[in-house]
Amino acid sequence: MFRIIMTVAMAFQVAAATEQRPNILLIITDQQRFDMLSCAGNPWVKTPNLDRLATTGTRFELAFCAFPLCSPSRFSMFSGVMPSRIHQESNVVVPVPAAVLDNSMGSVLGRAGYETVYGGKIHLPCPNRPQSAGYGFQRNLTTDSRDELAKQCAAFLGEKHARPFLLVASFNNPHDICSMGIRDYAKVAPPRKKGPAHEDPQALVCLDTALKRPAGVADEEFFGKLCPPMPTNHEESPGLADVMGFKGGMIDFEQTKWTDRDWQRHRWAYARLTEQVDAQIGVVLDALRKAGLEKNTLVVSVSDHGEMDASHRLGHKQFLYDEAIRVPLIISWPEHIRNNTVDREHLVSTGLDLIPTLCDFAGIPAPADLTGRSLKPLAEGRPVSSWRRGLVIENANGVAYRDTRSKYVVFHQKNGPLKEAVIDLSADPGEMHNAASDPDGAKRLETGRAQLVHWYQAHGETLDARYRFER
Repeated sequence: MFRIIMTVAMAFQVAAATEQRPNILLIITDQQRFDMLSCAGNPWVKTPNLDRLATTGTRFELAFCAFPLCSPSRFSMFSGVMPSRIHQESNVVVPVPAAVLDNSMGSVLGRAGYETVYGGKIHLPCPNRPQSAGYGFQRNLTTDSRDELAKQCAAFLGEKHARPFLLVASFNNPHDICSMGIRDYAKVAPPRKKGPAHEDPQALVCLDTALKRPAGVADEEFFGKLCPPMPTNHEESPGLADVMGFKGGMIDFEQTKWTDRDWQRHRWAYARLTEQVDAQIGVVLDALRKAGLEKNTLVVSVSDHGEMDASHRLGHKQFLYDEAIRVPLIISWPEHIRNNTVDREHLVSTGLDLIPTLCDFAGIPAPADLTGRSLKPLAEGRPVSSWRRGLVIENANGVAYRDTRSKYVVFHQKNGPLKEAVIDLSADPGEMHNAASDPDGAKRLETGRAQLVHWYQAHGETLDARYRFER
């Protein structure tokens, strides 16, 4: 009898607590790099809906993914641990320990009384279970990740809600920009045994729509005035090219065969695809306001990784350059956190920090073994002592340690010899020069190696033995 009374009492406590907790709307875009927002000062793209979200919240300029590729990055965002924990180095599905899934985003918030709902692109490793359910989501709205997702999310927000909800709206774009290089390369590449690498007809429709130029505009005006110009770091950086990412195949094709006009068309289409997803996000935000939920809903907007978009004559992701690893991050909750604020000081790991942040806003403890930090005090403008000095980003063949002034990278190409780089970001923000070759390069390398090892130890993660330099 005593146990029954206690159970009922605890249920009432949870019910009472959930009434005070905010709803959570997590918006995820795919392959949107940090500067693809008009509120970030980019004159070549218009993102009015993400901009209005930024006016009611805080935008973090130093936000980085855990791994610049869809599935590893998303795994980290929804688990709170690094992709190397489960050896997730590609989009291929790998096993995930039950203990990790038990501490996943949907599981933690679901146990606290939240209705956990997922819509859109999933791309999470979770063999033998429905993907979103494996991460604790009780309901899946749709697997569409474009217009239909926006409509389904709007319909959900218009429903009556007996308890607070966590709604994930995971959009596909501007990821469709990948189809441009894939399609061009397929015209000259050797025949593939398993068919084309890209078979999504909807992606090609979205890309072709984005590639269209305004009617009646001639080449001179289109490329000279309407298309974004080449970035200042458009050319390759010889001292870094074999350290920051990958070579061969489509990458070599784009670097050597694409003209500046090809790259400008890429940049034009990437901006238009970003505008496509911004419009879809606008449908969701309009529905939130119409439902009267705006003041009681925490909205977080983030991307899983960035996009090179012609920097270093590269497209796509996977590279350890900032264009691929740095992402836009906005946290908004009207009347509860600072509005129209930009945080340019604090380093954020979207992989490690997302779950602790949502838990903190929801008033529940984050799992004890997660080492990320809550962004709530930063968003509220409260002083925070001892914030991290650096963070780590992984990819399939390397790892980088980045702080606010420099970056250390260790990388190998297809199990080849290890190569290292040090970049002085204060003097070289475009990452064009490997400072390891400078007179003080050896000292900088030693510092970077030590910082990398210390970070993994401090965060309960394991640095792959391939990247350790023994004294």
